[in-house]
Amino acid sequence: MRKHVGDLCLQAGMLQDSLVHYHMSVELLRSVNDFLWLGAALEGLCSASVIYHYPGGTGGKAGARRFPGSALPAEAANRHRPGAQEVLIDPGALTTNGINADTSTEIGRAKNCLSPEDIIEKYKEAISYYSKYKNAGVIELEACVKAVRVLAIQKRSMEASEFLQNAVYINLRQLSEEEKIQRYSILSELYELIGFHRKSAFFKRVAAMQCVAPSISEPGWRACYKLLLETLPGYSLSLDPQDFNKGTHRGWAAVQMRLLHELVYASRRMGNPALSVRHLSFLLQTMLDFLSDQEKKDVTQSLENYTSKCPGTMELLTLPDGLTLPPVPFTKLPIVRRVKLLDLPASLRPQKMKSSLGPSVSAKSPFIYSPIIAHSRGEERSKKIDFQWVQGDVCEVQLMVYNPMPFELRVENMGLLTSGVEFESLPAALSLPAESGLYPVTLVGVPQTTGTITVNGYHTTVFGVFSDCLLDSLPGIKTSGSTVEVIPALPRLQISTSLPRSAHSLQPSSGDEISTNVSVQLYNGETQQLVVRLENIGMEPLEKLEVTSKILTTKEKLYGDFLSWKLEDTLAQFPLQPGKVATFTISIKVKLDFSCQENLLQDLSDDGISVSGFPLCSPFRQVVRPRVESKPVNAAEGGRPGEPGHVKTLEAVLNFRYSGGPGHVEGYYRNLALGLHVEVEPSVFFTRVSTLPATSTRQCHLLLDVFNATEHELSVRARSDEELILHAGECQRMAIQVDKFNFESFPESPADKGQFANSKHLEEERQEARGLEINSKLDIHWTIPSLKRTGEASVEGLLNQLVLEHLQLAPLLWDVLVDGQPCDCQAAACRVGDPVRLEVRLTNRSPRSVGPFALSVVPFQDHQNGVHSYDLRHAVSFVGSGTFYLDKVQPSGQAACLGALLFLYTGDFFLHIRFHEDGPSKELPPSWFCLPSVHVRALEAQA
Repeated sequence: MRKHVGDLCLQAGMLQDSLVHYHMSVELLRSVNDFLWLGAALEGLCSASVIYHYPGGTGGKAGARRFPGSALPAEAANRHRPGAQEVLIDPGALTTNGINADTSTEIGRAKNCLSPEDIIEKYKEAISYYSKYKNAGVIELEACVKAVRVLAIQKRSMEASEFLQNAVYINLRQLSEEEKIQRYSILSELYELIGFHRKSAFFKRVAAMQCVAPSISEPGWRACYKLLLETLPGYSLSLDPQDFNKGTHRGWAAVQMRLLHELVYASRRMGNPALSVRHLSFLLQTMLDFLSDQEKKDVTQSLENYTSKCPGTMELLTLPDGLTLPPVPFTKLPIVRRVKLLDLPASLRPQKMKSSLGPSVSAKSPFIYSPIIAHSRGEERSKKIDFQWVQGDVCEVQLMVYNPMPFELRVENMGLLTSGVEFESLPAALSLPAESGLYPVTLVGVPQTTGTITVNGYHTTVFGVFSDCLLDSLPGIKTSGSTVEVIPALPRLQISTSLPRSAHSLQPSSGDEISTNVSVQLYNGETQQLVVRLENIGMEPLEKLEVTSKILTTKEKLYGDFLSWKLEDTLAQFPLQPGKVATFTISIKVKLDFSCQENLLQDLSDDGISVSGFPLCSPFRQVVRPRVESKPVNAAEGGRPGEPGHVKTLEAVLNFRYSGGPGHVEGYYRNLALGLHVEVEPSVFFTRVSTLPATSTRQCHLLLDVFNATEHELSVRARSDEELILHAGECQRMAIQVDKFNFESFPESPADKGQFANSKHLEEERQEARGLEINSKLDIHWTIPSLKRTGEASVEGLLNQLVLEHLQLAPLLWDVLVDGQPCDCQAAACRVGDPVRLEVRLTNRSPRSVGPFALSVVPFQDHQNGVHSYDLRHAVSFVGSGTFYLDKVQPSGQAACLGALLFLYTGDFFLHIRFHEDGPSKELPPSWFCLPSVHVRALEAQA
């Protein structure tokens, strides 16, 4: 009865009276061992004490404190508790667990009220009494719940978990399915209340599974799915894949994968395949590192089955309760480690025309260093790339990817995600082998407009799921920049030639890349025509074209123009519209040194021919040498330059600089390089060069020993002379009668002299010019009839100073005239008894004045046996003096002296003109006094 009265007082709000009655009932019931009612009395005592200590209630976490406006005023509380003593609790005096640290300071502390610690003890005692009765399970469970709520206010989580653990094992009567769900849900809420989140998630998951128990005729899959979603935070799961890119993985992966599988199954049973695909994609993306090889295969197979009916997208999925599921991009299928924007090929790279004004002054700072400018430049450099793409051209981005799956990964529809300009992405499909390691993948696209383009990421379709993967969300990715400038469109030039492609790839020192390499084999002195075919394969007209050449570093001495062309006819066809073709011809002429400086062949000096050429002998002589095959000499066997059979190499680069269209207006152009590899085989060698005097003082014979260095029969021709036939490895001597050269007539302006560093260079340049002049007059050509190939044989670089002197006209030109006719090569005819007029003329070509000179005419006869007869006083008589005198002659001036002779007998007479050895003649070299030999034939006098 006392306990019943206490319940009524508690219900009436009379807390003090209820405490008194509960204490008295406890004492009475303890004495009679009525444990069921004793437990109830103890529970009532605890409830009244809780009301005193926690007037805000135990339903919420804030029940331990009374915040302003959160609890009723004391007067209102007293009106609801008539007769009860007013209890005032200072909120500031409570500790964090809701217990007053100093109970003596509590104002109006009620008598018989249990302390917070005693409340829990009494709850434990009451629960122990309830447990003695099998039918009191519900009462025991309620007591446990009440104790847990009180402990939650007191922040005593571990003790509260003991009560909840006891509540789990309480054996209740047969509960309905709804009651079981409610029981597990309440347990989950209580575990959440005390901060046991994973335990709370566990019981909520049990409640979710109870919603679809086999005993339920109509399973509640929607309720199950909703409860499963609520368990995600307890297992450290989030539906946003971005949360899994932050640091290490949180939570138990095995439990998380089990929960995600259950979400996939529940969403499928709900009839929402898009939701199933989203959760299964999330499972594969976030739990990939924890899946076994077999699990990876199973998950991907299930995903492919789902996406065959409902493909995965990048759209947000919104649930009926308002929850939004973000998209799940497959950034790990494949995994991307590096992204690099590639420059255009060397032949398509745009280059800016250099401005004559130089760089903009505004871009420069007057300060040596500015931290603001340095920071901004560094930031810009990390993003923007220093090359350009061209509108309308295919641009490439290289990705280094690898496949983490234990099977072949097929990636479809892989393309670029860009912003800034209109960009046409050309998707690619690839197949990566199992656990491939880093694998390069090139994605391409075409910018349709100009401006600044930013590569934001890429898109893929894997296992039927379409993914947009942004670079900013990829962990551990390396990139050298993602922003590049797109310039206006330019034409595209394609070059083809009449020569075959070369296996030799030229490497210019400038670092320029050669797009095409061609090769040709020529004999030394041969000329080859290279036909270049220019085709505009772009979409813009080709308006401007410039062609330049550069010979790469070579040790060989080149004579003449190696490459020459005329571009006027080709430029007349411009502008070259798209799809049109133009051609032009380049002449390749190889003229290397024709001398055999290694002296491999025997010298031909055994016949007395000297370099000076003064000793007389036959101008033609043939010497047959062993064939080249008997003494093989080639480059592969270590042949040296200058040896017969040695193949020399010449390399050059032809640069085609072209532009057109909108890019030309903006000052851009393209450069296409053509590499030329020429192998030069020896044709002929001049083993020796010498001279012989001719009958005329203004002519001489040039003697050349010619060696055939080829393996074929070869003919050599000089000007219009007869051909000289040379077999392979054969050497012959050829004599060419040439007019002496007036080298002093070459212009020597001060500007020309200023181009050379010193007199040595000037002299070398003069000698080269003389060699060129001599070679053009000789016009020596060789022909290989069997190959139908011909070329030039040049004597440039062969002529030494002594030979050049013999080929040069003397500074003083002497002419002897007999009866007014020049007497140089042929004999002059006269009649016996008739006076013969003799005139000696002098032309001064030297830069100084010469003379005066005294000349004596000495007649003699040559008996053709080495004997000369000078005693001709009875055969030849002088009309006047036999000595001629010439006055002083100024530069470029002329002088003449006259005399006469009378021949008394018939015969052939020679006149030897001799200078008197006086002062002026001694100062000049003897070569200046080279007078022609005068041959006079005296005939019978006419009757």
